[in-house]
Amino acid sequence: MLGKSIKYAAIGRVTLRNHFAYVTDFIVRSIFLIIIMYIFIQLWRVTYQGEGSSFIEGYSYEQIIWYILFAEALATAFPSLSTKVEEEVKNGDVGYKLTRPFSYIGFHYVGYVSEVMVRLLVNLGVGGILGCSLFGWPSFGWGWAGFLLMSVGSVTVNFLLNMGLALCAFWVEETRGLEFVYHKLLFTVGGMLMPLELFPGKLQEVCRWLPFQTVLYFPAKTAVRWSDVTWVPMLGVQMIWIVLLGTVVGLIYWRGSRKLNVNGG
Repeated sequence: MLGKSIKYAAIGRVTLRNHFAYVTDFIVRSIFLIIIMYIFIQLWRVTYQGEGSSFIEGYSYEQIIWYILFAEALATAFPSLSTKVEEEVKNGDVGYKLTRPFSYIGFHYVGYVSEVMVRLLVNLGVGGILGCSLFGWPSFGWGWAGFLLMSVGSVTVNFLLNMGLALCAFWVEETRGLEFVYHKLLFTVGGMLMPLELFPGKLQEVCRWLPFQTVLYFPAKTAVRWSDVTWVPMLGVQMIWIVLLGTVVGLIYWRGSRKLNVNGG
């Protein structure tokens, strides 16, 4: 057990060092985040002015902007798994990695988490500066800690959903189209564009039964409305989806690796 932990820790360190080498990538992503947030700031300012109210479904204008900042910081921190796994299947690297003394899914998970950590810290720094310049230092209380706590489950659920789609590369030629559709679902019913409370009642009920809410909506809402959330049930929902999705991903991987071995790959 200790030996495996050391292996995965080494994988994480290598991923971190590699990612720190791409400074330009950080700068471009930060500029993109600022542009996106500028659009949302203008959009929601007009929306609140049009409503003539300080609150919409319990969210003030300041809370909405901070909510979107946190959701965007997470969303833009997630790297693409489909591209990596698809290329490994196409060029045969997956066969080599399957023979290594560690889990193929675990290998990608450690690298994924390490990359998200770096990206998220940069995004939160940029988003925090932008938010503080608009509203001053926020009074979230324990919301910051709640956000980080929820983000652990958020990153894991997102990894499993992406890995499930990426492993379809064992059967289909292109998986990036599937990933594109997933991202659009995450942006809409996942609560990135707005909190789920702003959705029509029937759509809210549907969203409560989907895993997408655990990825962006849970962490962002916990950050800005810590006193109103019931975070223990939220963590429970995340854990349920992690177990269910982990089982599904394990089955997909098992079937895919069998197919690879049968075909002599």
